[in-house]
Amino acid sequence: MPVSSSRLPGFFKKSVEERRTTVCDLAGLNEEERGAVAAAGELTDEAADRIIENVIGTYSLPLGVATNFVIDGKHYVVPMALEEPSVVAAASNMAKRCHARGGFTSDCTPPVMIGQIQVCRLKIDAQVARNAILQNKAKLIEMANSVDPILVKFGGGCRDVEARVLETDAGMMLIVHLLVDCRDAMGANAVNTMCETIGPEVGDLCQGVVVLKIISNLAVHRMARVTGVFTAKELSTSGDEEEGRSIINGILDAYAFAKADPFRAATNNKGVMNAISPIAVATGQDWRAVEAGCHSYASYKHGRVAPFVAWSRNSDGDLVGYIEMPAPVGLIGGAARVHPCARACVKLLGVKTATELGTVLAAAGIAQNLGALRALATVGIQQGHMKLHAKNLAVQAGALSKEVDAVVQRATASGRVTAASIKAALDAERSGLPVPPQ
Repeated sequence: MPVSSSRLPGFFKKSVEERRTTVCDLAGLNEEERGAVAAAGELTDEAADRIIENVIGTYSLPLGVATNFVIDGKHYVVPMALEEPSVVAAASNMAKRCHARGGFTSDCTPPVMIGQIQVCRLKIDAQVARNAILQNKAKLIEMANSVDPILVKFGGGCRDVEARVLETDAGMMLIVHLLVDCRDAMGANAVNTMCETIGPEVGDLCQGVVVLKIISNLAVHRMARVTGVFTAKELSTSGDEEEGRSIINGILDAYAFAKADPFRAATNNKGVMNAISPIAVATGQDWRAVEAGCHSYASYKHGRVAPFVAWSRNSDGDLVGYIEMPAPVGLIGGAARVHPCARACVKLLGVKTATELGTVLAAAGIAQNLGALRALATVGIQQGHMKLHAKNLAVQAGALSKEVDAVVQRATASGRVTAASIKAALDAERSGLPVPPQ
């Protein structure tokens, strides 16, 4: 189950080992799981070789946790694997600002994925072929469900069959959709196998040539819907409601820009995925499927590039964020079960179903989007980025761990963070010159 509390005051001030101990204790991880979360828990060559082909090693990303998340009354400490500064801090900060209205709330659909069967070169009228599919729907569902009796046993399986006529550059086609309840699996293997199994029967019914038999990542029947409400006081820097209302105005202006302009929407949505994809990576999901689903759904829903998160103001003057996104994620099969660190991250997160995991992704997307929009509408996006960027530059310049903070302070006091200012700051630090006040 999720943790008892996601509020971890002073967490960022602890050492890496102290943070790891705190979170692992909170989530009840055993020694093996703790080892998987630690740097020493990298995949062995043998394990990596079983996951992909032509393995030559493994590749690490920093693994952090976002705190303060309350979703449907439950507390979550959220693992994120990524390389970009400020994301974890921003998501944690914005999640905390959602507490006055009780945290995030969700309303999700059942975990239904779409399998597509493409029928080309029809020998009969396309509408006649479509009717033939619909008239034999029960038979096709039975055939599909015979493939995976275990899935059916646990309440899943093929639920429905749809068919639509599609005019293409290669001529008229019939596209058959299998709607499959995948339960707590992402479902790609089950859905693809069902499509391949009934493909010949579909071809016979339509009197056409079946070509592709494959899952769709535009999972419009498997939606995570999450809402977050933020008061003006929470969104202010100092607790001043007037300041908060001004910040809300700026955020709504920024949203209007993204809604009207595809160039802004693309960057806006990248910021949303800054939180969603790292959680997917940390928990062993197919994060490319999640990315593809989110981006395609926005275009599918709006007919153009559009923001993933919708922002509005309610009658109380609160800022309301709402996201509706496909959530093709699973806890059964794949890296979520094979990768030891992914397994530990799932346990740390405390989710019990794939649907619950989808709500966490969606809530994090709202929080991250808010963090970016709030920064853009106030101090600018670079303030948080530059602090960590300065640390990276300090390391590149040769600063030792014990020197990094002092070097960054010296460089930022000058007002500009560049490789040259960092090098000068490092030289000054080693020369014993006084550290200027910030």
